[in-house]
Amino acid sequence: MALSCAVFSGLATGALADQVGNVDVDWLGNDIVVEAFEDPDVPGVTCHVSYFERGLIDRLQNGNWFEDPSNSAISCKQTGPIEIGDIDRSSGGESVFSERRSIILKSLNVKRIFDEKNQTLIYISHAREIQKGSAKMAISTVPLYQP
Repeated sequence: MALSCAVFSGLATGALADQVGNVDVDWLGNDIVVEAFEDPDVPGVTCHVSYFERGLIDRLQNGNWFEDPSNSAISCKQTGPIEIGDIDRSSGGESVFSERRSIILKSLNVKRIFDEKNQTLIYISHAREIQKGSAKMAISTVPLYQP
């Protein structure tokens, strides 16, 4: 377990995340981890991502040591003055955070998409897998206007 955590944390790219929570969900040592990261290109926006991390007993029972489930959730909020700089404005958006969820095959990704018409930043978390995509995702929006 310690080895896989070290491997996962060593392979994060994009924004750097700080672990802000760790919820124990069962007696097998499975946890829900909550991390916070600031958008590296849009000061004033902070996202919180949560994901499931399997414990040692669960890894032993399932025989899969180096992979965690693809499930994730995200919430992003304005935490200061927002400054939109030189960001990707295409419909595909750009990656702002990525963290490995297995040694090779899977990662947790967060992409930012700018909805210019509605003046909203959209953040989507999803798993990225080499062989097959995953429909498991979560979305959060940050409006750029002040009512």
